[in-house]
Amino acid sequence: MGQKAEIEWRSGAVPVSARFDDPYFSLENGLAETAHVFLDGNALPARFAPGFHIAELGFGTGLNLLAALRLWRMTGQQGTLRFTTFEAYPMAPTDMRAAHAAFPELAALSAELVPLYATDTRRISLPDLDFHLIEGDARETLPQWQTRADAWFLDGFAPAKNPELWEAPLLAQVANHTAPNGTAATYTAAGFVRRALADAGFTVSRRAGFGRKRHMTIARMSPDE
Repeated sequence: MGQKAEIEWRSGAVPVSARFDDPYFSLENGLAETAHVFLDGNALPARFAPGFHIAELGFGTGLNLLAALRLWRMTGQQGTLRFTTFEAYPMAPTDMRAAHAAFPELAALSAELVPLYATDTRRISLPDLDFHLIEGDARETLPQWQTRADAWFLDGFAPAKNPELWEAPLLAQVANHTAPNGTAATYTAAGFVRRALADAGFTVSRRAGFGRKRHMTIARMSPDE
């Protein structure tokens, strides 16, 4: 297996990547940020359908997975939610559980999923979830992926600290692996990220960001791509 995440804890509760010197989620409210940026940014749950496929760059603590599955269950969706995530530095399950402790509303889901994630296969198969973590550098692993996602969560560390996950060639691969009418959302509104998404074929726009962030980015693929 590849390299593992190196974690420091801020205020005893917020995990910070020692490698990238960036927190894994908002210091204000990580779950609210996920809901605003990734769920609402991809027009979920309105677009949910059986077999809906979310793909993600940057698994981190697994918070986005828990939030998406929670929304899937709370809204009474039928069938299976598919969730594929690309992560170069997987976090240890014990650290994941510690990070999830900041969100009591996710306690039951965390207890259900983290032990399953701890297996080396990095797969979880439940009646309502088909999860796969693809470990390694996304610049190498995404081009080999044979599927297209309905929605992308672009959740790497800040572009200034983790530029590898925001390079134009990788975002072009995101576009190549997006279904017609598929979407992408990210917390960053950096101009070079928006331009790369637009050059890759997305229609890109800004909207109000979460908390102290003025803007975020949403993108949609045309129906005939």
